[in-house]
Amino acid sequence: MQETYKEPAPYHKSDENPYDSMMARFDVAAELLKLDEGVYNYLKTPVKQVIVSIPVQLDNGKVVAYEGYRVIHNNALGPSKGGVRFAPDVDINEVKALAAWMTWKCAIANIPFGGAKGAVKCDPGKLSMGELERVTRRYTANLLEIFGPDTDIPAPDMNTNEQVMAWIMDTYSMHQRKTVTGVVTGKPLIIGGSLGRREATGRGVMLATMAALKKRNINPESTTAAVQGFGNVGSVSAMLLQERGIKIVAISDVSGGYYNSKGIDIKKALEYVNGHKVLEGSGLGDVITNEELIEVKCDILVPAAKEDQITKYNAGKIQARLIIEGANGPTVAEADKILNDKGIMVIPDILANSGGVIVSYFEWVQDRLGYFWDEDDINTRLTRMMNEAFENVFSTAIRYETTMRIGAYIYSIDKVAKALKLRGIYS
Repeated sequence: MQETYKEPAPYHKSDENPYDSMMARFDVAAELLKLDEGVYNYLKTPVKQVIVSIPVQLDNGKVVAYEGYRVIHNNALGPSKGGVRFAPDVDINEVKALAAWMTWKCAIANIPFGGAKGAVKCDPGKLSMGELERVTRRYTANLLEIFGPDTDIPAPDMNTNEQVMAWIMDTYSMHQRKTVTGVVTGKPLIIGGSLGRREATGRGVMLATMAALKKRNINPESTTAAVQGFGNVGSVSAMLLQERGIKIVAISDVSGGYYNSKGIDIKKALEYVNGHKVLEGSGLGDVITNEELIEVKCDILVPAAKEDQITKYNAGKIQARLIIEGANGPTVAEADKILNDKGIMVIPDILANSGGVIVSYFEWVQDRLGYFWDEDDINTRLTRMMNEAFENVFSTAIRYETTMRIGAYIYSIDKVAKALKLRGIYS
């Protein structure tokens, strides 16, 4: 595909801000789409932003007050959907960006959800299990009028997991005086979770990679890949890519990374991390930093760590032919033109990592039905929906003679805008 690029209009703040990066791409897509000004103004602003105080008594008796957020960006296509993260550096702009990305992601995946995101500004690494539970339950209690299986459905995100989702479900259910499994996804299997959910985002990254290789007529067994981030998404992506013949030459986590031109045994890496928590000391190859991993010689780069990893400062040094965004917002808007000029095909986050929300949708459906599918059934459905989403974005990018990222924004914005027009404005 011959891609052309349209420069994002200058935005009022630095593109290093995730929300500004999202809006820079949104503006380009809106212009190409010739989006109605009223719809543009409607879609650029979240429909609801909630900030709550979360007072918690710590184990030592001290009372602290954390700040919590829930942003519903849009719910035109259905109840809003999005994760909850615990992080000491999170702020409302980050949550707004993540909520908007969820809107576009759900539209691309063709599932009946809008977009939302939540967060608590705390350092979970410094909290005991009891303290984490109290934070989670108070956060949930403060948002009882927001959460609900028909209104807004949380899920795991950075530093939250199945246990945190179980606490959210239980707190909500206690106030409803009945068990409401569909209020949250990413739960343990025994209380309404879904098979295949833990691996879903990484599996989606693998499926997006295979689809991109096919479009470029590249044989997977002759390619190499570097994966930044070895958490759930990065480790599963690396394992599934390796199973399909792709040589993984570099991996990393918070402790640093390793490069081995002969390939890294991902099973060994997983076994080491299971025993030692981090990759540090694994001896899997030459020691490198997360920053250096971005620039290693490889065919496929999978940034699966945090936001803003690929910037205008390092984009020109990237040697990969394909970038598959496993993380949310790993590339700032200022880097897009540099990557495009180098001929690098980028499969954007709102397409590449949508496997997680697709299987979250499956979990919600199964909870509503009270009937659960086997893992093969789930993976078959996920494969079909990921491939359909890829084709829809690819054909949109071709039609508008633009990149896959802007094609993804155009496809999703157009879908939400049409829903808004059909529903009308209630006055």
